[in-house]
Amino acid sequence: MSITTTELMEGVKLHKIDTKKYKTNLLAIYLTSKLDRMHVTENALMLAILRRGTNKLKTQEDINIKLEELYGADFNCGIDKLCNDSVFKFYMESLNDEFLYEKENVLEQSTQMLFDIVFSPLTENGMFNEEYFNSEKENLRQIIRSRKDNKGAYAYSRCIEEMYKDEPYGLFTYGYEEDLDKITNKELYNAYLEMLKNSKIDIFVSGNFSEGNSDVDEIIKKQINEKNVQPRNIDVYVENEVKEPVAEKVVRETMDVSQGKLVIGLDVTKLEPEDKAVASVYNAILGGGANSKLFQNVREKASLAYSAGSLYIKNKNSIVIRSGIEQKNYEKALEIIEKQIDDMKQGNFDETDMKNAKQLIVASFRSMEDDQDSTISYYFGKEMEQENADIATYISKIENVTKEQIVKVAQNVTINTIYFLSK
Repeated sequence: MSITTTELMEGVKLHKIDTKKYKTNLLAIYLTSKLDRMHVTENALMLAILRRGTNKLKTQEDINIKLEELYGADFNCGIDKLCNDSVFKFYMESLNDEFLYEKENVLEQSTQMLFDIVFSPLTENGMFNEEYFNSEKENLRQIIRSRKDNKGAYAYSRCIEEMYKDEPYGLFTYGYEEDLDKITNKELYNAYLEMLKNSKIDIFVSGNFSEGNSDVDEIIKKQINEKNVQPRNIDVYVENEVKEPVAEKVVRETMDVSQGKLVIGLDVTKLEPEDKAVASVYNAILGGGANSKLFQNVREKASLAYSAGSLYIKNKNSIVIRSGIEQKNYEKALEIIEKQIDDMKQGNFDETDMKNAKQLIVASFRSMEDDQDSTISYYFGKEMEQENADIATYISKIENVTKEQIVKVAQNVTINTIYFLSK
C-alpha cells in the first residue's frame, strides 16, 4: 500500500491510496467547514436533499439505475462533527475496471456521478427542487423529534451537550426544530453555495491504480475543472486542545425509561499530542472491552449495570463512560465507577490489563487495514491532524506505551459532567 497526497489547488487535496488488496475502487469526498448553531440544521437538511437527485439523474430511481449499470456500485453520504467543524462525506464504491471483460471506464463514470451529486444537485429557479426541499424538511423534523427514542444515544448526546455547552461540538448533529422552521428553500440553496466555497475539500481514492486505472489523477482533475472548483484559504485543521480541570457538574433528567442511563464525561487534561496513544490505552483499560475495569467491576462483579464501557474522543481529549443501570443503583454504581478512575491514578492495574488493552486496540487497527472505508477514514483523520503517521506507525506507538505513561495520563483525568437519565 502506498499513499500519495497532491494539492490540486489551495484548500483542495487529492489523496491516492494505491493497493492491490481490493477488487473495488472507493472514492470519497470530504467537505469540512466551520460549525455553528446557525448552520448545523441547514447542513443536515442540505445533505438529505443532495442525495435525492442531480441535474442529470433527477430522482433516486435514476440514481439507483445508474448504480446498477455500474455493476452494482454503492453510494452513500453522511455528516458528522470533527471538533468544532462540520464534515460532509460522500463516497462511491465501484468495481475496478481490471476485473471487467471489457474496459468500460467504471471509475470515470462513478467519479463523475459522485461529483454531480456533490456539486450539481437538481435545482429549479435558483433553488433546490421544491418537492425534495419540502419532503426532506419533514423527514428531518421527524429525525429531530425521534431523538429521544433511543434512550442510550440520547443520554450520550445530552452529556456531550452539557460538556460542550458553549462550543460547536456540543450541537446536536441533526439540528433543532425551531431552526428548521425558519429555513427557506432559497436561503438553504445560498447556504449550500457558501458551504461549497468555504469548505476544505479532501478527495480520497483507494484501489489498484498501477494496473488499469493509472489515469485516476486526470479523472479527478477533469471533474474539479468541470465543476469550477476554486482555490480557498480555509483553516479547519484539528488543533490539540490542552484542557484544564473544571468544576464537576451533575445533570439529572427524567423520562419514561425502564433503565437508567448514567453517562460520565471525563476531561483528559494537560494532554500533549504525543500522549494520545497513551490515552487510548488508558481508555481501553478503563472501559474498552470485556476485560476492562468498568465491565469487570461494575457489570460482572457488582452486577450493577446491564452495560458499562467508555469511549475516547481523541480530538477533544475527552472520555465518555456509558452505563445502563437500575435506577436505584445510581449512587452505588457512581461510587464504583469513580473508584476505577481513582485506581487508574494509583496505578492499580497490571501487565495483563495493559496487554489486553493493547491487543484490543491493535486488532481494531489491523481490521481497519482490511476495509477501504475505514482506511480512508483513518487517513482523513491524520490529514486533519496534520500528522503523517500510517497505521503501522500508530500500532507501534500503542505497543510501546508504558505503565508509567498511563499513570501520568490517569492523574490528569478529571470528571467534567455526570449525566443521569431516569424515571
